[in-house]
Amino acid sequence: MGAKIIDGKEIADQIRKDLTRRIAKLRSEGVTPGLTVILVGDDPASSSYVRMKGKACKELGIYSHTLLKPPDYSEGSLLGLIEKLNDDPMIHGILVQMPVPEHIDVSKIVRAIDPDKDVDAFHPVNVGKMLIGESDGFLPATPHGIQELLSRSGHKVAGKHVVIVGRSNIVGKPLAAILMQKNQAADATVTVCHSRTENLKDITLQADVLVSAIGKVNFIKADMVKEGAVVVDVGSNRIDDPTAPRGYRFVGDVDFAAVKEKASAITPVPGGVGPMTIIMLMQNTVQAAEKALERQGRPKV
Repeated sequence: MGAKIIDGKEIADQIRKDLTRRIAKLRSEGVTPGLTVILVGDDPASSSYVRMKGKACKELGIYSHTLLKPPDYSEGSLLGLIEKLNDDPMIHGILVQMPVPEHIDVSKIVRAIDPDKDVDAFHPVNVGKMLIGESDGFLPATPHGIQELLSRSGHKVAGKHVVIVGRSNIVGKPLAAILMQKNQAADATVTVCHSRTENLKDITLQADVLVSAIGKVNFIKADMVKEGAVVVDVGSNRIDDPTAPRGYRFVGDVDFAAVKEKASAITPVPGGVGPMTIIMLMQNTVQAAEKALERQGRPKV
């Protein structure tokens, strides 16, 4: 019969409808959510992501400002720019597109952003709030998007064994922290695997929910997946394809054709986790504007 496809576009549209309502209420209070994205350099993938974020802002009615800087833009200049944006009341979210050139210290940049405007949720303050389960910080877009994908598609993780393959600071670690929290959309038992994990297959076969965020084409094979498991593919790997209009296409970490015959549900690539990442960033920007309104002494909309 094959696995049910978890449609990220459909679920992102559900969240988009709610954000449209929240943005309309903010506008009625004289507030337009504002997001500034800073891109240093000319990395093609980063440029593409930035364009998608700008398009999403325009569709929702979020003020979007993209600042393009040359590859030799200095760390000091970038820190100064962030300081100005921190003080700008029209800007509620600041995002520095990663990766940045090697001469820039990422940790300095992350720490320079006001935690109340850190819509990427990389600042140590927001990471700490996420870890201890405080609800007034931001959650990183991709891991939070995965949680929403599972919850809104009816795949509750409470009491389930979630195995995450990949321990990055962007996906693996924060997703583990989010799904182990004590709340209705979490309460999972989480195992995080990585490149040094021994007997990886033995562990993935225990997963009720298997999440792959390792960045390797077709890494997860059917014999690594338990019958009836839910599989979430975070991978976005570019491969050459002469038959594709652009000469290439994107595939995930999971051997989709084989695994979908064994899993009960699976996310596609593209169209799974990707749309959720963008919409959750938009949600963080709206949340930042709502928090700014509260700090002005007006109630949350």
